[in-house]
Amino acid sequence: MPALLALAALVAGCAAESARGHARPADGGLVVSSSAAEDTPRQAEPALADLRPCELLGPVDRSTVGLTELGTEKTVGDAPACDWTEPGVFGLLVSVDAGTGLAGIDPGSGTTEEVELGAHKALLVADRAADDGTCALLIGVGDPAEDSATVQIDVSNTDFTDTDSACRRARIAGELIEPKLP
Repeated sequence: MPALLALAALVAGCAAESARGHARPADGGLVVSSSAAEDTPRQAEPALADLRPCELLGPVDRSTVGLTELGTEKTVGDAPACDWTEPGVFGLLVSVDAGTGLAGIDPGSGTTEEVELGAHKALLVADRAADDGTCALLIGVGDPAEDSATVQIDVSNTDFTDTDSACRRARIAGELIEPKLP
């Protein structure tokens, strides 16, 4: 009986500690007391090197864009990337290019439209005259003065038509990804 009372006291003590925010959760993480949490500044922005393209679109984001499949990690040049394919409809590729800023983008035969996307400058690149069903949204990331990095969102419609819908989809993906960028 004394052992049972000691166990009950221990459980009650842990519950009290947990309520005050001092106990560790079962997974070993640290719980911060509410007064300490109020004094703690917001978490720092992610570093460019920490961005994982396949993690930039979560399940709800993917659904919003029209994707039902998980992305596949790739490398495009030296840039980490994630490739999503919605069979028979479109493909979407997100890459993090730490070596090319917005000023270094060559739109080829496409036209470039400057757009504001949250706190970031961006370029929408498409060849609307060709109406080839492709569009790219390039988001400047990192230090704007250096203009040295971009997150690139490329959309290609499977039937290679309707560039406007590809650009709408690229914009939606960009609006979902932009708040997660440095």
